[in-house]
Amino acid sequence: MNIAQYIDHTLLKATASAEEIQTLCQEAIDHQFYAVCVNGSYVKLAKSILGKTSVKIAAVVGFPLGQSTTASKVFEAKEAIANGADEIDMVLNIADLKAGKTDAVRTEIASIKDAIGKNVLKVIFENCYLTNAEIKLACDLSLQAGADFVKTSTGFGTHGATVEHVKIMLDAVKDKAQVKAAGGVRNFEDAQKYIDMGVTRLGTSSGVQILQGKTITGY
Repeated sequence: MNIAQYIDHTLLKATASAEEIQTLCQEAIDHQFYAVCVNGSYVKLAKSILGKTSVKIAAVVGFPLGQSTTASKVFEAKEAIANGADEIDMVLNIADLKAGKTDAVRTEIASIKDAIGKNVLKVIFENCYLTNAEIKLACDLSLQAGADFVKTSTGFGTHGATVEHVKIMLDAVKDKAQVKAAGGVRNFEDAQKYIDMGVTRLGTSSGVQILQGKTITGY
């Protein structure tokens, strides 16, 4: 198993520079990561570096709070695809989910999936703010809306992926969608643990260190 092919090599911090994005992309090439995950403003730059390689480009939408309007999320997603993204990682409207506005949540996800067509859509839940029942509900709504992946976290919440939450998501989607664990995946052991559970993608800013067997402390 090539663990690198599970990794979305990620840089989403507000201070990320063009030089850091260039380094991110070169690391993805050197280590054969599956994808890089960047903010929308850097999709064109990533495409200019990765365009002739096998490394995919994922762009975040409605990030990190999920509180953008549906129309703005759809615009973000369409623009990112037009600029060269292969995949969209969108944050669902957490407040709507917690308020029981299931139709609104489902419609928003479906609208973004419709806007990007055959491109991959990952739906970020931010599980640290959700109950177990809400995580399952988010999985159900994402499946109904045609999402390709459900994803644990942005990496900007109070905590990231946990074994308990990943198990709930895997049980909920079964073989109808894939699961991405993100946030706090900082060492080889954690990465291997999630893969063994059935996760097919890992979102991490520590991909190089994971491959080197190093542990990164902190969240």
